[in-house]
Amino acid sequence: MRSTIKNAACAALTGLVLVATAIAASADVKDYEFQLVQPTVKMDPQAELSVRLINKNTGKPVPDATIFATRLDMAPDGMGEMTTKITAMPGAEPGTYRFKANVNMAGRWQLSLGAKVQGESGTVEGNLVIRADK
Repeated sequence: MRSTIKNAACAALTGLVLVATAIAASADVKDYEFQLVQPTVKMDPQAELSVRLINKNTGKPVPDATIFATRLDMAPDGMGEMTTKITAMPGAEPGTYRFKANVNMAGRWQLSLGAKVQGESGTVEGNLVIRADK
């Protein structure tokens, strides 16, 4: 009897490991997305922008991604050449990434990001539109 229970427990554990491995192996950069924490900011030379990187399959935030590409421009308002400097800041919580930018004009600004997620090949890319008000 003990041997049967032991074998069943071992088989169940093996099944869980196989399922977890299959889930991890099936992840792809398309399974991640950036989301704005706040879609609106005030015009400010020191405006703070916050985004969240999440795994779309689990809904959980993705900490420790490496953000390597950032651009902030007014492309949504037809002024893609109107760019501004953007600087990374420490995140407030895991999976949240903050930036400081000179948002010097009211309107729609596009935040373009590129990131590497640990354990994934490829680049997670995102374009988010932020509204700046006076």
